[in-house]
Amino acid sequence: MSHLFEPLILRSVTLPNRIAVSPMCQYSSSDGFANDWHLVHLGSRAVGGAGLVLTEATAVTPQGRISPQDLGIWNDEQIEPLARIVRFIELRGSVAGIQLAHAGRKASTPPPWENRAVTLSEAEGGWPLVAPSAIAFDAGCIVPAELTLEQINEIITAFVQAARRARQAGFRVVEVHAAHGYLLHQFLSPLSNRRSDRYGGSFENRTRLVREIVAAVRDVWPNDLPLLVRISVTDWVAGGWDPDQSLKLVRQLLPLGVDLVDCSSGGSSPHASLPLGPGYQTRFAEQIRRETRGLTGTVGLITSPAQADHIIRSGQADLVLLARELLRDPYWPLRAARELGHLTPWPAQYLRAAPPHTPAHLATDPDEAL
Repeated sequence: MSHLFEPLILRSVTLPNRIAVSPMCQYSSSDGFANDWHLVHLGSRAVGGAGLVLTEATAVTPQGRISPQDLGIWNDEQIEPLARIVRFIELRGSVAGIQLAHAGRKASTPPPWENRAVTLSEAEGGWPLVAPSAIAFDAGCIVPAELTLEQINEIITAFVQAARRARQAGFRVVEVHAAHGYLLHQFLSPLSNRRSDRYGGSFENRTRLVREIVAAVRDVWPNDLPLLVRISVTDWVAGGWDPDQSLKLVRQLLPLGVDLVDCSSGGSSPHASLPLGPGYQTRFAEQIRRETRGLTGTVGLITSPAQADHIIRSGQADLVLLARELLRDPYWPLRAARELGHLTPWPAQYLRAAPPHTPAHLATDPDEAL
């Protein structure tokens, strides 16, 4: 029986435990470049003991950013600032992963703390939106332009080039973001995809772009390194994307070389009603895991060590991704190990505060990773 602190093997990569840092936008970049904020934010979660540290949604094109302050990987100059972070994460014994994304019609927005549900004008630093169909996300958002077939091919190429850059930066895990109402999810959902060509209408057509991008990324991503995909299992809206379609999609993605499906939900409609509660999305990961025999991750209101451990022990998922709980406590994995009775390495610099008999982590000077 697996538990939260058992390693997870994904191809040649071994995660030291089943705890992952879920991608969390920081709205702190300039021109897509990673900086000291990202080093400290992601590095501290590695120091805190997370097995997998994923970057925020990292845009594959400037137009694909959620906000002007989003992280990007659309040019070679962005590689080294990311590599600096990867080196630190890996030195601390965690595995560095990157989520590749395009926001589509949900792009060009202000940071959430400005509390304005609008699309930024070009005068405010925004840009024109693109999407599967010319349908605005919500009132106050501009209507996106429908992507041409040529533009779709350019986006596929952008994901491929981003994956190549991610490997140059040293990432050992890559995740394709097809959830939360962003571009790839927009193609999946009938709520946002009203196309009449080969990318719209039937299930096969609506899922085509996700399958093409996954296959293209897998072709350039090293065969011995894992590829993850995040999906929203349901839109929580009648007539939208749903669990049955998700199951069907996952059955098509696994043979393309996907190693784990990161199961979330929602994001395609501002009017969706989500039944929020502890672990409210875990049942989706369990269903997909059981019915496809693929590995899954789960996320959403997972806060206690006992809860996370139960998810792994009961076979509901193979990986637990934490977001807000790791914002509140970057050292949650170390606390969880203590509460659950597992010996797990602590940074040598922190051993004076560790429980008795705690093993030291790699004691290399972290400055050497910078």
